[in-house]
Amino acid sequence: MYQADLTRLKLCMERAGRGEEVTVAFLGGSITQGSLASDHNHTYAYRVFEWWRRSFPDAVIHYVNAGIGGTTSHYGVSRVITDVLVYRPDFVVVDFSVNDDADSFFQETYEGTLRKLLSWESRPAVLLLNNVFYDTGANAQEYHNEVGAWYKVPYVSIKDTVYQRMKAGAYTREELTSDGLHPSDKGHELVAGEIISFLEQVKAMEPGIRESSQEKETKLPLPMTANAYENAKRLTCRDINPVLSGFCADDREKTGYLDHFKQGWMGKQPGDGILFEVEASCIAVQYRKTIKRPAVSAEVIVDGDRKHAILLDGNNEEDWGEWICLQPVLHHGKRMRHTVELLVPETPQVGTPFYLLSLIIA
Repeated sequence: MYQADLTRLKLCMERAGRGEEVTVAFLGGSITQGSLASDHNHTYAYRVFEWWRRSFPDAVIHYVNAGIGGTTSHYGVSRVITDVLVYRPDFVVVDFSVNDDADSFFQETYEGTLRKLLSWESRPAVLLLNNVFYDTGANAQEYHNEVGAWYKVPYVSIKDTVYQRMKAGAYTREELTSDGLHPSDKGHELVAGEIISFLEQVKAMEPGIRESSQEKETKLPLPMTANAYENAKRLTCRDINPVLSGFCADDREKTGYLDHFKQGWMGKQPGDGILFEVEASCIAVQYRKTIKRPAVSAEVIVDGDRKHAILLDGNNEEDWGEWICLQPVLHHGKRMRHTVELLVPETPQVGTPFYLLSLIIA
């Protein structure tokens, strides 16, 4: 394990120890959201929040859970301000190691997420969480923790702890997860236990750190990757006015960050189209894959290049639910005004409308 800088976390604990208000937040995918826990109180995130309340009884501890199932750090970097940073968090757990692929693309979007958190005015302490596929041991922690080491941010690896104990026979796979990924109540308890064990170690360290102007002014190192995604923006029908040629805007009010399928656009009939013009070097299309099959699909065309159109299939062939799918269509392109056109193919299609949630640009 690399040597992490625990200054921010110690300062956060000092503030909590003085009875100040502290906000703990969790950003990630379905495990953070609480998938397969019998109740939200049994999730790893809520258990860690409860540790903060027990450990600092004089403090007012606020809880923010920004987990969204089936999502990656590519989506995370575009929503980290609206779903986490607006609450001015003091401590943030980041959990994308089983949603991101283990490759350089997601290492870059992960770094963008981390830089956005670390540079925020509330100066939150950040902890990386590496969850794991219990059937295979797969995750993206090698790529994620390389970013963590660059910024000296601590991590807790479930692959290196709980998973290894399971392989050694301390637990059966069925005790920890019914599907090989999402923890049971027991699994969530063990994930929380690893985080809490780390927090207890930090809490037991010698006190006495005081926030100084020098600490406040510490600058982040230069990026490790090309870092094109740190300032990613998510554009819904509230943010941009495309040219509609059959697609219709859905301007219904969202009731919360989990009320996904509102404020986008819908296409139903063959030939329906929508055309955007955006300035960016990276562009992705966020759309719905639905279990209400059959569903209408659409093609996406960048800068009029129909020869390289990408088909966006609106059908989720799995049965676990509606999937917020994110398809990159331009990565490290030239920063300029680009056109992005979506068209429902002329071939007859009948079924659930195609739902375009947003463009994510950087």
